[in-house]
Amino acid sequence: MKTYLLQRIAIALLTLLGMSVVIFGLLRLAPGDIVDILFAAAGYVDAEQKQAILKELGMDRPYWVQYLEWLWQIVTGDLGKSYRYELPAWELIKPLLPVTLELAGLAIVISVLLGVPTGVISAVRQDSGLDYVLRVLSLAGLSMPSFWLAMVIILGCVAWLGWIPPMTYVGPTENWRLHALQFLLPALAVGYRSSALIMRITRSALLEVLREDYIRTARAKGQTTRVVVWRHALRNAMLPVVTVIGIEFAFMIGGLVVTETVFNLPGVARFLVEAIQWRDYPMVQNLVMFIAIVVILSNLAVDLLYGVLDPRVRYGD
Repeated sequence: MKTYLLQRIAIALLTLLGMSVVIFGLLRLAPGDIVDILFAAAGYVDAEQKQAILKELGMDRPYWVQYLEWLWQIVTGDLGKSYRYELPAWELIKPLLPVTLELAGLAIVISVLLGVPTGVISAVRQDSGLDYVLRVLSLAGLSMPSFWLAMVIILGCVAWLGWIPPMTYVGPTENWRLHALQFLLPALAVGYRSSALIMRITRSALLEVLREDYIRTARAKGQTTRVVVWRHALRNAMLPVVTVIGIEFAFMIGGLVVTETVFNLPGVARFLVEAIQWRDYPMVQNLVMFIAIVVILSNLAVDLLYGVLDPRVRYGD
């Protein structure tokens, strides 16, 4: 297990290194930079002033020097300074992380609580009326974009309840009830789509496991359906479900752009779009690298959970 863990960490570090090259390169391939945007907004171009700003921001140096400096900043924990705000990047990123992580965490909890039980019920009641209803609901969840559902929720609250969700971010220490309500609605919108996918994966995996010989043996020994399904079958069907859950959580971190915008939440995804528009390289590089780290850590956690959920999985020491 230790050998496997070390191998996975080494692969993760190499993957992050490759991602850093891709992130850095793609940003430089985009036409224009923040200096061009500033001069375009001013309506004139002064070559000397432009060169002075490029030198001040360190953008006149060779790309490989800028890349190595960025890697060193990541290693030392100094993420550089935002070109647009003239502030340390970490000071701008730090308050954004809890918002996105809380929203993604709450959404994945809702998706698991909705998706896994409904998937089990649909598999146990295969081809019944309830099964068809749950499958239709899951298809509806996969078909509706989460940001569209978020707007429908807001319009429904206004039309049916005469109440609009709070559009100004409220911290948990200011008013935890209002804070929870502010996150619950977007989490439901995002979690419903993920729960539909989890439900279908759970149903398919459980149907396959329920046809195994050991399940028939357990039934022949007189064990109840609840024990057979929840203790024996579901645990062996959870491997693909756990994989999907890990992928969905990683996807939520970077895919909450429109949802955060609709509910006016100051999160990472929403701020990333603004940073890209301004070609704020330090902010974009660090935010995308954060998303890459979350994706890699999610996959690492899923791999380690395989050994916990399935005793047949053994890793060499």
